Amino acid sequence: MKVVLETERLQLRELTPEDAQSMFDLNSDPEVIKYTRDPPFESVEQAKVFLQNYDDYKKNGFGRWAMISKAENEFIGWCGLKLNEEKLIDLGFRVFRKHWNKGYASEAAKACMHYGFETLGFDQIIGRVLSENTASIKVLEKLGMQYWKSGTCYGFENARYYRIIKA
Repeated sequence: MKVVLETERLQLRELTPEDAQSMFDLNSDPEVIKYTRDPPFESVEQAKVFLQNYDDYKKNGFGRWAMISKAENEFIGWCGLKLNEEKLIDLGFRVFRKHWNKGYASEAAKACMHYGFETLGFDQIIGRVLSENTASIKVLEKLGMQYWKSGTCYGFENARYYRIIKA
């Protein structure tokens, strides 16, 4: 397991097939995936196959990372950067509902943005969110991202694009 980043309360490491149960559980909560429009995994095995085939680290040198609570050594979600289909660097996060409103998404996302700018040399990082996902919008705005445009994301026309440009 390759640890990529650490914050005060979190460790961000590469996802592995051993995270299959956690990923299955995370995506099984309809409230967690409500605004992502991702279908839940059909089985733990399907989540494992997804993780075995996840090649963003090799292909791009970065990706989505497992978010681990240092205090409990618990998988609480994921956060990271992705080269999306529009060739933009996209910040994303997903957290188990029992850990909502504890600042974990903001803490992890801030570390990912800093890593993207300072280590990977990106000039801009974006976040995409459905307009009704006010909690994620608050996280993006807290990070200093500003509304950039509306657009279509994965076929959904009510997406809001936020971005931050390296200072």
